[in-house]
Amino acid sequence: MSNAYLTRIGHDGPVAPDLRTLEALTYAHATTIPFENLDPFSGVPVDLNTLSTKLVDRHRGGYCFEHNRLLKSALDEIGFTTHGLQARVVWGGSDDDVTPRGHKLIRVDLAGTPYITDVGFGAMTLTAPLRVEPDIEQETPHGVFRLLHSENPLGAWRQQVRLRGEWRTTYRFELTPAFAVDDEAPNWFLSTSPKSHFVRGLTVARPTRDGRRLALAGRSFTAYAADGTADRREIDTLAELRTVLTDEFRIELPAGIDDALKRLF
Repeated sequence: MSNAYLTRIGHDGPVAPDLRTLEALTYAHATTIPFENLDPFSGVPVDLNTLSTKLVDRHRGGYCFEHNRLLKSALDEIGFTTHGLQARVVWGGSDDDVTPRGHKLIRVDLAGTPYITDVGFGAMTLTAPLRVEPDIEQETPHGVFRLLHSENPLGAWRQQVRLRGEWRTTYRFELTPAFAVDDEAPNWFLSTSPKSHFVRGLTVARPTRDGRRLALAGRSFTAYAADGTADRREIDTLAELRTVLTDEFRIELPAGIDDALKRLF
């Protein structure tokens, strides 16, 4: 497996196809490589064939199809049994909203037990894998999650997170494998369509190793503490926005990005 990837995420321990390694890589990846859509927002289509160059060598971030394809590749090299999955995002809406399969996550099978891991869901990115078992609360370094199961054509499995005492659904999914070719159409839409929220606005996020979650939506920057309280402020200048992107989200900004960022002011 690529030493450059392990160095990028700050993992210097042993690796093996076991739960300990899956937990370590999920946490290290999620807290190091940010979720960001600078390319679609600036008119640059996302190329899923250059992930290592972008996310590892150039110290950039990306969205779900980039993050989870990169992590899946690393897990495959170690010897894990993995499958790509696709989900219907309902975050911010109703559990039964009819949305496209526009999100990628990973199924990992360990000694006959399936897990999901997902290092590319923005402000609610997982920092630990979840066992695919219904109705049990699973604590992660960044919140409590659970999976629910019921027969539903929109996806039998629902992932939920507990926020301030309330369970909220992030997405619905099936355990049917989705292959690399299945990523191409939704990735193209998300990175190029004028209807895509990634083309229309700026979204950046990173869970930190001190238990916070950082989120940037346009010019609104929020740091969520572990207890759910939020410290929110509006960014007033381009210089301040650049500082937040580089210092808080640890992004090495691409050349020419200022033209896109200026649209927010």
